[in-house]
Amino acid sequence: MPRRPVVPVELTAGPFTLADARRAGLDRWHLEGATWRRTGPGTYVWAALAESPTLTLNAASLRLPPSAAFSGSTAAWLHGIDIEPCDPVEVTIPKGSGASALSGLVVRRAALPESDIAVVRHLRATSINRTLRDLSSRLSLTEAVVVIDAALHSRIADPTALETYASARSHRGGVLNLRRATHLAEPLAESPMESRLRMLLVLGGLPRPQAQVSLVDRRGRFLARPDLYYPDHRLALEYDGGNHRDRLVEDNRRQNLLISAGYRLLRFTAGDIRSRPEVVEAQVRAALAMSGGGVRRAARRLLGFQLTAMSS
Repeated sequence: MPRRPVVPVELTAGPFTLADARRAGLDRWHLEGATWRRTGPGTYVWAALAESPTLTLNAASLRLPPSAAFSGSTAAWLHGIDIEPCDPVEVTIPKGSGASALSGLVVRRAALPESDIAVVRHLRATSINRTLRDLSSRLSLTEAVVVIDAALHSRIADPTALETYASARSHRGGVLNLRRATHLAEPLAESPMESRLRMLLVLGGLPRPQAQVSLVDRRGRFLARPDLYYPDHRLALEYDGGNHRDRLVEDNRRQNLLISAGYRLLRFTAGDIRSRPEVVEAQVRAALAMSGGGVRRAARRLLGFQLTAMSS
């Protein structure tokens, strides 16, 4: 009967290096069977442990020089922003550190003062403000705002601290993009697509709508809290992200209540926002133009057309 592989208990908690394995009594050839899984050059994990972003980052950290830190989207995920952290893992190493290349990782070399470092989930990462600055320098303005919206909404970042950080580093790379994105950010935004819808309108030259405003009927009874709202036009906008039957029924009831109370509502899907932005912009622009006197003039034209048709 074949002997069961030896599994030192100290190697079952998480990733480890070949040096750790040797201290536990194993050599390289012990790690080649199905009991262990290689996670990178010189790093391994017990095969019984499920793969996860946390495990991936802990394994990567074993290969980093002490001065390095996780950065970019990887750091954003560590801080708690809902973003993909490991595709691929990104690290920043201080310029002039002399560290060798790290296969399988995106390595950036940049100034990395300790004031831009935070320990998050027991790992070294760029601070939230530095992370948002780095992402703002690489992403489009809209996608930078999406990330900053998420950070502000979840209170991972503080708007005042973020503005102070940007002001103190006005001549450094990415700061101008960060300042512009921060100015356009909305802490009340509740989803990435809501942020993208708002930015589509703003970058299209339309007025900036308010976010998450509670709408009531004439008696002051709560009706709905749409994603975006133009109060001067009584125009509500919503990102329609669900197709579950119960959700559709509830959305239809809410829409009827809003219209009955004198509000107007436009709803857009992810496909509209991503693939038909010009249509979204045109529909919102037309709805804004129809408010107030525009609506009355349109009604008079329609009434005149009906009277003409009746008399002919």
